[in-house]
Amino acid sequence: MQPLEFLKLTPRTNCGECGYAACLAFAAAVTKGGENPRKCPYVDVSCLGEGGAPSEMGAGGVSGVAGLLDEKDKALVAHLKSKVREIDFSLVASKLGCGWSGPATDQLRFRYLGYEVTLSREGVFFGGKEVEEPRDQILLYNYVHYGGGGVRSGEWVGMESLPNSISKVRTLRVYCEERVAAYFCGKNALLRESAARIDGVFEDIAEQSCNVSFQVAVLPCLPMKVLFWDEERDEGFPPRVKVLFDRNVLAVLDLESLVFASERMAERLMELSR
Repeated sequence: MQPLEFLKLTPRTNCGECGYAACLAFAAAVTKGGENPRKCPYVDVSCLGEGGAPSEMGAGGVSGVAGLLDEKDKALVAHLKSKVREIDFSLVASKLGCGWSGPATDQLRFRYLGYEVTLSREGVFFGGKEVEEPRDQILLYNYVHYGGGGVRSGEWVGMESLPNSISKVRTLRVYCEERVAAYFCGKNALLRESAARIDGVFEDIAEQSCNVSFQVAVLPCLPMKVLFWDEERDEGFPPRVKVLFDRNVLAVLDLESLVFASERMAERLMELSR
């Protein structure tokens, strides 16, 4: 069974009850990775034959799918690294907001979510240690490949205001905004401490009508604004986070990379609070 065939058995509402952000992602996990189809409460497993599972699935569930994605990520890292090798670091460093180490070592140096990054033609290093996570490598190589973008507009917008972003808005909300809101609920001071550790610059919350507001340069030419409203139990309002971008941000990175950069920001905020 192929993912699109199994997709027809799902409600196709992307409700997230199965633990996946989209019905198609769940369908791929079931048919290609051996995920349990019963994780979707709306699938009629009687349609799947004996045992309640498609007969031509791979094994391994989430890990099986993760293995396929990992190979894809590694291939993309190799592709981007080959593109970056063609770039003259001395010419692009200032456009990227990076430092250049000089011709002897020919490295770009910059900050990324509290890390001191060194990027060379051979690899990416955080504090002198080589980065193993392919997605971080993809993000950073892609940033260099884009070349820094143009002039900022000075206008902050949500992802929904960026072109062709409909499919990414929910992903940003689930993997960044909702996670930060839930984790720091009732912990305003802790959020401030974590934000300061990733070089966050705080703003006047009176102007934003929120509890915490800060800007952070996730990458030198990639600023984000984070607004946090804590829960108000008496009023019945849950905690909420909104991430904003410069209107010209797509000159700096593509939508997929923006979502991942936001997700990594959320992970770092939580990691540094522990």
